[in-house]
Amino acid sequence: MLQLFQKKEGLPGPVEYLIVGLGNPGEKYDGTRHNAGFMALDYVAEKAGVRIDRLKFKGLCGNAVVGGRKVLLLKPSTYMNLSGQSVTEAMRFYRLPPENVIILYDDISFPPGKLRIRLKGSDGGHNGMKNIIYLAGKDTFPRIKLGTGDRPDSRWDLADWVLSRFSEDDRRRFYEAVDHANSALELMVQGCAAEAMNRYNG
Repeated sequence: MLQLFQKKEGLPGPVEYLIVGLGNPGEKYDGTRHNAGFMALDYVAEKAGVRIDRLKFKGLCGNAVVGGRKVLLLKPSTYMNLSGQSVTEAMRFYRLPPENVIILYDDISFPPGKLRIRLKGSDGGHNGMKNIIYLAGKDTFPRIKLGTGDRPDSRWDLADWVLSRFSEDDRRRFYEAVDHANSALELMVQGCAAEAMNRYNG
């Protein structure tokens, strides 16, 4: 039993990458579009055979092996707008540069089923990324933006829309992109980000 645990979670040496899913804690937000990062990270954990259930760094985390690298999976519990508090605390603990911190989060700019990998850049109006970049003082965080689709009508309130839940069809397409994101992560932690972008950017 111990050997199985070590195979899934244990590699010698320090954590090499931090993989962060952004979202809001609590049942009220489960399954909402704005929690796309949480949903994606849960999928990554499931594929790695681990749980994200340890309280640390103002969030829930779990050690995993992704792409042959020792990583920490982190879901900040600070609410979206303060995500940087959790992320920067974990970065300082493991002495990781932004380039070794990959952020998964929602983006309404493209539909469910599409994803966009970027290696750096502005927050694009996303409050979680805005806080991370502000507190870290750098914008060189690799990120995987997961399409959640825009409002059917621009008169809809944006806050209401991102806190709404996927239709059954949108949810299915969203998880197709999440599966691609999981494969992209394996390449990115191996230093093959360009290949991941070529394969999976929609």
